[in-house]
Amino acid sequence: MISVGQAIRAALLTGEARAKVKATRRLTRAWHRRELVWDFAEPMPEHPACPAALEVLAPGRMPARAAGGSEHKTIALWHSLAHIEFVAIDLALDMAGRFGAAMSRAFVDDFLSVAADEAMHFSLIDRKLRTLGSHYGALPAHAGLWEAAHETRHDVAARLAVVPMVLEARGLDVTPSMRERVLASGDLAGARILQRILDDEIRHVGIGAKHFKILAERYRKVPEDYWKTLVSAHFRGRLKPPFNDSARLAAGLSREFYARVA
Repeated sequence: MISVGQAIRAALLTGEARAKVKATRRLTRAWHRRELVWDFAEPMPEHPACPAALEVLAPGRMPARAAGGSEHKTIALWHSLAHIEFVAIDLALDMAGRFGAAMSRAFVDDFLSVAADEAMHFSLIDRKLRTLGSHYGALPAHAGLWEAAHETRHDVAARLAVVPMVLEARGLDVTPSMRERVLASGDLAGARILQRILDDEIRHVGIGAKHFKILAERYRKVPEDYWKTLVSAHFRGRLKPPFNDSARLAAGLSREFYARVA
């Protein structure tokens, strides 16, 4: 039997997109069947693998999505979403593999479940791109999401504060309006994909918030104050309103966390 750490590392180092999806599904099935040994001695890679053909740029070097005709803009939108979901697979896997030993089986259960969801989201969007005559890797993608995670590779509380509770929570704010624009364009299938992602992301942010609050209690910290301290120290961007307060609250993020930080 191989260890869960070995299986996670192998999936992170799988670059081809569909192969990463399959590796993630295999390891999550094996984990839930208790076919993987509880061992996290295998170090997680500093940077996960991505498709060889994908051009990854610094966020400031990304071409404007508004350039080009309507067809190009549509492809650019779905390509950017595909990249977000592809990186989200790695973020969830790395969370489980890097911090699982210091946390609990429930923590690993939760984040491997998130990884499986993100793999499903990527597959939905990948198929959508192909119906548009494109594919993941056809356009450049930015490196900002993984860079934010890399900043917190030595601190599980900081990783939880930044990745689920800032980056993924931002998706709760922007996805509803994106869904409405897609629906207004007549793309019912695309709107359904975005609704599915929104529903799942509420749960994902909730998982991050739950485990963050467990850590805050362990360290005898006020969760909202502890979160603000960590975000100030480890997040280079800024929180921008408007916020989807109802979705954030459903995920366990009350306005006491973020209102004064914005």
